[in-house]
Amino acid sequence: MMACKEQMLNDIGTVSFCMVELMLYLDTHPNDRNAMEYFNHYAHIKDQLSREFSREFFPLTAKDSDCNKEWRWGMAPLPWEGVCG
Repeated sequence: MMACKEQMLNDIGTVSFCMVELMLYLDTHPNDRNAMEYFNHYAHIKDQLSREFSREFFPLTAKDSDCNKEWRWGMAPLPWEGVCG
Protein backbone atom coordinates (compact mmCIF):
# COMPACT_ATOMS: atom_id res chain seq x y z
CA MET A 1 0.00 0.00 0.00
CA MET A 2 2.84 2.40 0.83
CA ALA A 3 4.46 1.86 -2.59
CA CYS A 4 1.14 2.70 -4.23
CA LYS A 5 0.85 5.92 -2.20
CA GLU A 6 4.43 6.90 -3.02
CA GLN A 7 3.90 6.11 -6.72
CA MET A 8 0.73 8.19 -6.84
CA LEU A 9 2.49 11.13 -5.16
CA ASN A 10 5.37 10.76 -7.60
CA ASP A 11 2.95 10.78 -10.55
CA ILE A 12 1.19 13.90 -9.22
CA GLY A 13 4.58 15.60 -8.79
CA THR A 14 5.64 14.68 -12.33
CA VAL A 15 2.43 16.04 -13.84
CA SER A 16 2.71 19.19 -11.70
CA PHE A 17 6.27 19.72 -12.98
CA CYS A 18 5.05 19.44 -16.58
CA MET A 19 2.35 21.99 -15.87
CA VAL A 20 4.82 24.47 -14.39
CA GLU A 21 7.11 24.11 -17.40
CA LEU A 22 4.17 24.62 -19.75
CA MET A 23 3.06 27.70 -17.79
CA LEU A 24 6.53 29.19 -18.15
CA TYR A 25 6.51 28.45 -21.87
CA LEU A 26 3.02 29.89 -22.30
CA ASP A 27 4.12 33.10 -20.55
CA THR A 28 6.36 33.78 -23.55
CA HIS A 29 4.29 31.99 -26.21
CA PRO A 30 0.66 32.77 -25.28
CA ASN A 31 -0.69 31.97 -28.76
CA ASP A 32 0.75 28.45 -29.00
CA ARG A 33 -2.41 26.36 -29.24
CA ASN A 34 -0.56 23.03 -28.98
CA ALA A 35 1.08 24.08 -25.72
CA MET A 36 -2.29 25.20 -24.35
CA GLU A 37 -3.80 21.84 -25.30
CA TYR A 38 -0.94 20.05 -23.51
CA PHE A 39 -1.45 22.25 -20.45
CA ASN A 40 -5.17 21.50 -20.35
CA HIS A 41 -4.45 17.79 -20.84
CA TYR A 42 -2.02 17.68 -17.91
CA ALA A 43 -4.34 19.81 -15.75
CA HIS A 44 -7.08 17.24 -16.31
CA ILE A 45 -4.73 14.38 -15.43
CA LYS A 46 -3.55 16.16 -12.27
CA ASP A 47 -7.12 16.78 -11.13
CA GLN A 48 -7.98 13.14 -11.73
CA LEU A 49 -4.88 11.87 -9.90
CA SER A 50 -5.47 14.24 -6.98
CA ARG A 51 -9.09 13.11 -6.64
CA GLU A 52 -8.03 9.45 -6.69
CA PHE A 53 -5.29 10.05 -4.13
CA SER A 54 -7.66 12.02 -1.93
CA ARG A 55 -10.24 9.24 -2.03
CA GLU A 56 -7.67 6.55 -1.27
CA PHE A 57 -5.48 8.28 1.34
CA PHE A 58 -5.98 11.95 2.33
CA PRO A 59 -6.57 15.26 0.54
CA LEU A 60 -3.51 17.09 -0.76
CA THR A 61 -5.25 20.47 -0.62
CA ALA A 62 -8.23 21.73 1.33
CA LYS A 63 -10.25 21.90 -1.90
CA ASP A 64 -9.66 18.15 -2.39
CA SER A 65 -11.45 17.41 0.87
CA ASP A 66 -15.01 16.31 0.16
CA CYS A 67 -16.87 18.47 2.68
CA ASN A 68 -20.21 16.92 1.78
CA LYS A 69 -19.20 13.61 3.35
CA GLU A 70 -16.57 14.26 6.00
CA TRP A 71 -13.76 16.71 6.73
CA ARG A 72 -10.51 14.85 5.98
CA TRP A 73 -8.06 17.73 5.55
CA GLY A 74 -6.36 17.03 8.89
CA MET A 75 -5.75 13.35 8.14
CA ALA A 76 -2.46 13.87 6.29
CA PRO A 77 0.75 13.08 8.19
CA LEU A 78 2.63 16.14 9.39
CA PRO A 79 6.19 16.82 8.16
CA TRP A 80 7.71 16.25 11.60
CA GLU A 81 6.16 12.79 11.73
CA GLY A 82 8.91 11.64 9.33
CA VAL A 83 6.76 10.44 6.45
CA CYS A 84 7.13 13.39 4.06
CA GLY A 85 10.75 13.04 3.17
